[in-house]
Amino acid sequence: MLKKVLGIVLLCVCIPAVVAGGLWLFGEQRYAWVTLCVAVLACVPFFLSFERSRAGAQRLALLAVMTALSVAGRVLFAAIPGFKPVTALIVLTAMYFGPQAGFMTGALSALLSNFYFGQGPWTPMQMLAWGMVGFLAGLFAKRLQKSRVSLILYGAFAGVLFSFVMDIWTVLWWDGGFNAARYAAAVVSSAGFTAVYAVSNVVFLLVLAKPVGRVFARLQQKYGL
Repeated sequence: MLKKVLGIVLLCVCIPAVVAGGLWLFGEQRYAWVTLCVAVLACVPFFLSFERSRAGAQRLALLAVMTALSVAGRVLFAAIPGFKPVTALIVLTAMYFGPQAGFMTGALSALLSNFYFGQGPWTPMQMLAWGMVGFLAGLFAKRLQKSRVSLILYGAFAGVLFSFVMDIWTVLWWDGGFNAARYAAAVVSSAGFTAVYAVSNVVFLLVLAKPVGRVFARLQQKYGL
């Protein structure tokens, strides 16, 4: 009950307070810093919810393994910009173990892999973006499991969503506020990267969906995860 109250307080009090305080304190970079703080605070309710769920040891181990695989995949494919299995692994985790597991895997994948790629103010935005990709995949899990077309479309959508969110952050950080013309330029300039990322999501989902799905289905049946 206490954690539920804390979550409500966070959403209804802390985030508005951070927005108001940031607008007053941070000067020209206020929108960038406010966005950064809100991204951090937006992740907190998901972590509190996961902690409150009292996940069993098997479920925790599974999420740890999927996060580790996601991080390893991002590192192994570092030489190919945009071509990564991270989103596919996050989506598959969410499809079989729910939106909460999807968000946790996405957020932790961003946080941990950035110890290799470099931590910075962009990390919370990546955590939120990948976390929401996993969360949404969990919400549409049944449809994604049943329809290959839906899975392909979601993989492409996830690539575009992640890129667009990070482009917003880029504009806010460099301009100190949101500039529509600069955002359009950022979207256009990163279109090649976005396309590669969207295609890589689809490729990895098509390759991994059946074998990983069979393993997850057995785990669900055997351990009731």
